[in-house]
Amino acid sequence: MGCGGSKPVAPPVLFFPDPGMPCRAVMNGQQCRRGAKCTYSHQKTSLVKFLDELYAARKTLDVCVFTITCNEIAEAIIAAKKRGVKVRVITDDEQAKCTGSDVYQIASEGIETRTDSDPITHMHHKFAIIDKKTLLNGSFNWTRQAVLGNRENVIIMRNPALCDVFTKEFNAQWKLFEKNKVPKNMHQGGGGGQQRNRV
Repeated sequence: MGCGGSKPVAPPVLFFPDPGMPCRAVMNGQQCRRGAKCTYSHQKTSLVKFLDELYAARKTLDVCVFTITCNEIAEAIIAAKKRGVKVRVITDDEQAKCTGSDVYQIASEGIETRTDSDPITHMHHKFAIIDKKTLLNGSFNWTRQAVLGNRENVIIMRNPALCDVFTKEFNAQWKLFEKNKVPKNMHQGGGGGQQRNRV
């Protein structure tokens, strides 16, 4: 490096699996009443750091992900909507119908949600754009299985230019799936309650 040069700094990367699901009390900054008997994690796990990014959204949250079955993540998406964030969700049509999917709950909260409609291929993206300046992207499916069992990763990029690239892809998919809006009044598993994939 020349004079004044600096070593490049790697962006934050989250790796899974976590040692356990987070204790809700600790996650909310409260004292856990169970103490040492608590079976949930009191650490700043990868999921907690992931949720922190979602809870940091102030203006916009665009989610484009294959499947959502982790309740803690669904709650963070819904909480964003309730505090005035413009939230849009794109997901896979088959996964949305599977048992345990949180997609219909998300749509029932008034969050605009769309799916693909291809019986052969999948909407397999796994990214989110927060306030047009933070990108979450990686192998991580938004499921409890991915949190606790799978070898997964999420990279956190605070790069508006890169967010613009992903926003263009999101908007293209959003337009493509315009006719595939998830109704607000459809119940979970409304498409028949298929068995959830272990992803």
